[in-house]
Amino acid sequence: MNKFAASALCAALATSLLAGCATYTGQTNDPNDPNRTRTGALIGAGIGAVAGLLSGGDAVERRQRAMVGAGVGALAGGAVGAYQDRQEAALRRSLAGSGVDVVRQGDNITLNMPGNITFAFDSSSLQPQFLPVLDNVARTLTEYNQTVIEVAGHTDSVGTDAYNQQLSLQRANAVASYLQGRGVMQQRMIVTGAGESRPIASNDTEAGRAQNRRVEITIVPVQG
Repeated sequence: MNKFAASALCAALATSLLAGCATYTGQTNDPNDPNRTRTGALIGAGIGAVAGLLSGGDAVERRQRAMVGAGVGALAGGAVGAYQDRQEAALRRSLAGSGVDVVRQGDNITLNMPGNITFAFDSSSLQPQFLPVLDNVARTLTEYNQTVIEVAGHTDSVGTDAYNQQLSLQRANAVASYLQGRGVMQQRMIVTGAGESRPIASNDTEAGRAQNRRVEITIVPVQG
């Protein structure tokens, strides 16, 4: 199966399985309302289909157990959804107009950070104009500390698989290191690179490749 066909299959599966997945684009009358979203966009469905847990659910569970052992309280029952509702609303307020999409799937929240605002082409150095955005993300993650955070880098299909894998990991590490420098506990973060393996759009067009060059931060609640 070629890369375009795989991408199309991924999008089709995402659309059918996650029709209810919501994505935020900064266009809302009340940023405190986590239910004011647009649905059905390809990018939202695609991110929802692959967001989070790229390194496996076991890794997240191990990190959750370690955090509980370190004294971070686990969330239980209905408290999980309410906690994530508040965190989602806070992220929407702070990221409105930034170009970062906020995607909610169940109790997980994913921040999709496209490459045009995070990194220059073929670079893993954070662009200066993106640093205030990450500052806002760090403040919210620090306030809502009962979560595990996966930082995942993604690329388009230009270049070799090995090069893209390395670049995606370097970009994810750059974001995670910055967040750590702004007070987010390193122990909460799982850093991974997906290379070109998880596209959310066709790599046959520049617009599609631009969507695929991204970093995703997935926020998973610690549950007891």
